[in-house]
Amino acid sequence: MNLHQFRFVQEAARRNLNLTETAKALYTSQPGVSKAILELEEELGVDIFSRHGKRLRSITEPGRQVLKSIEIIMREVGNLKRIGEEYSKQDVGTLSIATTHTQARYVLPGPVTQLRKQFPQVNISLHQGSPDQVAKMLIDETADVGLATESLSQFEELVTLPAYEWQHVLVMRAEHPLAQQERIHLEQLAAEPLVSYHPSFTGRTRIDRAFAQRQLKPNIVLEAIDSDVIKTYVRLGLGIGIVAEMAVREDPPSGELVWRPLGHLLGQNVARIAFKRGAYLRNYVYSFAELLSDRLNRTLLQRAMNGEASDYDL
Repeated sequence: MNLHQFRFVQEAARRNLNLTETAKALYTSQPGVSKAILELEEELGVDIFSRHGKRLRSITEPGRQVLKSIEIIMREVGNLKRIGEEYSKQDVGTLSIATTHTQARYVLPGPVTQLRKQFPQVNISLHQGSPDQVAKMLIDETADVGLATESLSQFEELVTLPAYEWQHVLVMRAEHPLAQQERIHLEQLAAEPLVSYHPSFTGRTRIDRAFAQRQLKPNIVLEAIDSDVIKTYVRLGLGIGIVAEMAVREDPPSGELVWRPLGHLLGQNVARIAFKRGAYLRNYVYSFAELLSDRLNRTLLQRAMNGEASDYDL
């Protein structure tokens, strides 16, 4: 058995048993993939996949166990490569960060800029998506580190730690009647046309839950994944907006829009940093985490990656 066979089996499972797509992803031929999988099955003495003719139909029970072992082997092979790169090129490489649009736009510019100053030969690759997509990119090793909301903690394949808390805020045109109030009530929000995030982004589930608990139905007239888009439509008079507080920190205090905190209505959200369980973290990954939050440090991350540390209170 060899790593090529392991890689072919793993990719076939990832590609929903489509050998044509598997071969394309691995830049090889479909017959070559089929042959490698058959040879591994013969050597192991078990069928990893059940078949219908030449097509793979499903993963067998022994195949599921084989895939778990292959996952561990391939992860450790990746770790060996990263260890070699770490000690041969201490300050050179690429840091791939998977995160949401809001974090990429409003939170990461400072830490990323500081990291580049500390490690000028480290390139940064930003991948933006929903929290579920962030988790998948970490699990598939497309990214080294992820940053999103609480939902990252739902994935057993990931090690996550809370980085910082944040709240939603209400944004509205300066002439809106609610702009004259310092403290907003949920019933007032329910009576207004709202512009806010798509359900899979930036703590939207917390917004929906707050209304449901009070048996109120929000009138959400537009959903978006980008805070700047939400603010644009609020400026146009489409409604009042609910965005993350990070999205208004740079806005001028006496501008066209004003904002009011909603933490007393919607609660606090927690941004979490995440890594694939068992991954090897390079020096600049630890430095990035420390730049992101003063609650994170190398010792804490090492303990968490080794399974020695549980969550901590913010």
